Amino acid sequence: MLHVPVLRWGKPYESLETDEIYHFRTGEPIAKVSRANGGLLQRDLKKADRARQILREIPCDELLDRVGRAADRYEQGDLPLGNGTQTPADFVRQQSASTGLPEHLCRANMAKNSFVLKNMRQILDCLTRGLPLEILRRGCGVEDRGVIVSYQAQTPVLGAVLPSNSPGVHTLWLPAVPLQFGLVLKPGSQEPWTVYRMIAAFVDAGIPAEAFAVYPGRQDVGAALLSACRRSMIFGSAQTIEQYKSNPGVQVHGPGFSKILLGDDVVDRWEDYLDLMVESIYANSGRGCINCSGVWASRHTREIADALAERLGPIEPKEPEDPQAGLAAFTVAGMAQGVWTMLENDLKQSGVTHLTEKFGPRLVELERCAYLRPTIVHCQSPDCEIAKREFMFPFASVVQCPQAEMLDKIGATLVGTVITENDALIAAATDAINIDRLNIGPIPTTRLNWLQPHEGNIIDFLFRSRAYQRVGI
Repeated sequence: MLHVPVLRWGKPYESLETDEIYHFRTGEPIAKVSRANGGLLQRDLKKADRARQILREIPCDELLDRVGRAADRYEQGDLPLGNGTQTPADFVRQQSASTGLPEHLCRANMAKNSFVLKNMRQILDCLTRGLPLEILRRGCGVEDRGVIVSYQAQTPVLGAVLPSNSPGVHTLWLPAVPLQFGLVLKPGSQEPWTVYRMIAAFVDAGIPAEAFAVYPGRQDVGAALLSACRRSMIFGSAQTIEQYKSNPGVQVHGPGFSKILLGDDVVDRWEDYLDLMVESIYANSGRGCINCSGVWASRHTREIADALAERLGPIEPKEPEDPQAGLAAFTVAGMAQGVWTMLENDLKQSGVTHLTEKFGPRLVELERCAYLRPTIVHCQSPDCEIAKREFMFPFASVVQCPQAEMLDKIGATLVGTVITENDALIAAATDAINIDRLNIGPIPTTRLNWLQPHEGNIIDFLFRSRAYQRVGI
């Protein structure tokens, strides 16, 4: 059987304790994964400075060339994995088998990660606002306008506690490598595949293995990582965000509560935007924080909800190999049932109408997994509690709300698509501090511009701008 080790600064380590990963439909064992513990991670973090020193010996420009080569190896190469070798087809099958995501969606996420690697030079140019990377490497330098600037690295490594539900989130930590920071990663229990394949591709492209550490494990490993790394990311629930939101050393990524707002000037033509709404809700099986969980308008909301239900309600689970499969399985026992129980309670609220129930049960239970079919509800006002919900499957509430109240009522919103030509509404949306990524016009919430920061700029997170004066510079 495939055995995936702990990776301690590039050196594989097989622990006595392991966790097995099984195929979500057949129950067939896929791999044994060595289990790290918090003490091991904290002990290894004493050598974190070495990871950055090794990368700083390679010019940023050369690192970017190697990252570009890694993109091709990641997407097309046969790469080592534990005690075996992994082909691209193996990667897709293994990721699908453990996460429940259909295979064609796994390939799409693979292409997304590869795209970011191939375009890393342009991405960093945008994220740094054109600042030469040599200034970041040295810590100081002279800008084109002749001003001395200094950017001080706040950590030798970037840590990340990663999820299992959406392989696309890995794009957020990839820029750390050409910025010359080591990586300390805790992969999701059901999705170690992307982390190990990406690092294998980096090493194959000539980036030193000593810059990478990977610690599969349980909650104690995540807690140790967040306490030992000076800068780290975590992906989790609203409760996780609440726990770490006041910690400047932790960048939190949780539910997105992304939304589409239809202005009064366009809402009478809502049918023109139906495909956009369907894509925003359904893409990637609704598992991303950028999927739309709310459509807001002042009128026609029941018609919009009915139309979305007609499009999404009939969708059924399919085999993961089926190229038409669009729903991901819940592979953790009881999770889908727990989500549906919570949702059923919300559906009983006054002013809420469930519009997909006529297309059959939403919860589909199989022997080893379960699915939740797309669910569309109509809310007569923003006060309905379900209008504040987001779930890990294609779900959206269509909310009736006066245009003048929308921006105040929508709450925190990762991606806000505001469809309007009203200059006053555009100006108000531009000023709204509760919207992170703003789309003006008919742009699906799921279509990102990778040349712009996703949720917080990693440059601002890893570096501190400071005053710096030096004679002779």
